[in-house]
Amino acid sequence: MSVKHVLFVLTNAAEIGPNKRATGYFYPEVAHPFEVLDAAGIAVEYASPLGGNPPFDGYDDSDPSQRAFRDGVAVRRMARSRKLSEVDVLDYDAIFFPGGLGPMVDIARNPEVQQAVQRAWDGGKLVAAVCHGPAAFLGVKLEDGTPLVKGRKLTAFSNAEEEGYAKADVPFLLEDALREEGAEYSAGDVWQANVVVDGRLLTGQNPGSGAALAEAIVAALKEAQ
Repeated sequence: MSVKHVLFVLTNAAEIGPNKRATGYFYPEVAHPFEVLDAAGIAVEYASPLGGNPPFDGYDDSDPSQRAFRDGVAVRRMARSRKLSEVDVLDYDAIFFPGGLGPMVDIARNPEVQQAVQRAWDGGKLVAAVCHGPAAFLGVKLEDGTPLVKGRKLTAFSNAEEEGYAKADVPFLLEDALREEGAEYSAGDVWQANVVVDGRLLTGQNPGSGAALAEAIVAALKEAQ
């Protein structure tokens, strides 16, 4: 079996909103998926809109998976993430957008991100995202002009979760925005793991969904062989 490759596309945004809340990618949403993919022998590479070292939020030293990622070589590679514009997503088997509030700043409705998502989708690749990561899908159109998410089942950080987390900081509610583009959005209980797979579109609801989403990516890559 040839080695599969997944491209993590990360935010470069270190703050968000009128209160200049510190943010970035949410640490467990990178560490947990990486751990699952790495254990399955899947290679992970990193890109971001600007390249370089992406800022992070939500690191928890009591989580052995996060500590292992922090102390491993993967985080060193991520610190030299490639500029997304210099990456061809067709070189990978899947692309994955971790969440955190940062993606609501520079991943959502970013033309380069939209182009990457569309190219990956049209190229038959897996497209995955967790928590606020599905902001990457907003505005992505298929060849016939319909939104990528229209009529597709997915999940993302819910309005109920945002209410108690960052409603004052985000420029819009992700659940509402996905619904407006025709997504068949569904959510599980707040802060509980929830993954939705609709063909090649794989999504997780919140930080607790990262590992389960990565397991779904592994299963889908094996099935696609």
